[in-house]
Amino acid sequence: MRYSLDFNWLWDGLGPLAYGAGTTLALTASTSALGIVLSVLGAAARRGPYPWLRKVVGLYVEVMRNTPFLVQLFFIFFGLPSLGLRLDPISAAVLAMTLNMAAYTIEVVGAGLDAIPRGQKEAAQALGLRPRLVFFKIILPQALAIIFPALTSQIIIMMLESAVVSQISVRELAQEADLLQSRTFRSFETYLVATLIYLSMSAALRRLLFAGKRRFLGAGLA
Repeated sequence: MRYSLDFNWLWDGLGPLAYGAGTTLALTASTSALGIVLSVLGAAARRGPYPWLRKVVGLYVEVMRNTPFLVQLFFIFFGLPSLGLRLDPISAAVLAMTLNMAAYTIEVVGAGLDAIPRGQKEAAQALGLRPRLVFFKIILPQALAIIFPALTSQIIIMMLESAVVSQISVRELAQEADLLQSRTFRSFETYLVATLIYLSMSAALRRLLFAGKRRFLGAGLA
């Protein structure tokens, strides 16, 4: 059986695909910002002086890393309304992606914190710096520089996992591609274009993140 490629639909489909790609990038940006903040706090808590807080964070990491992301998403979007907390699809998607990402990046950030020689913390404290200032000004920037490749990979993974939120009717790239192929009946061509868009976004996001590393972390930590 012969199959002839047909991309005549593409001109009309560029608008929906661009909208979906924009939604995917917006979800990724918001999730990454919130997830990194939460992971820094979680990693610090796991190394803090409170045993109960270390156990709570450890339990959160284990639960989130050992349950499917789709189940977590459905629990937030369909389960929480039973308790009186109803979220719109975008809010539910951001919350689910953030909680899922933080469970992985807590361990990544923690590995970076553990890689910093203890002598640097002791030297800073000997100079009279407060513990919070030592952490945010000396320890954390070096840790982020060390784990930057792993953190970048995790952000890209979350961008790709955003396709799952189409299950709660978030109109990101995968959802738009699915709607488009259902109208054009050109499944191969539609998903081929979507694949190329995902590849382009992954490459552009990686280059943007590494450019940001050189700018914000400085040449001395790069």
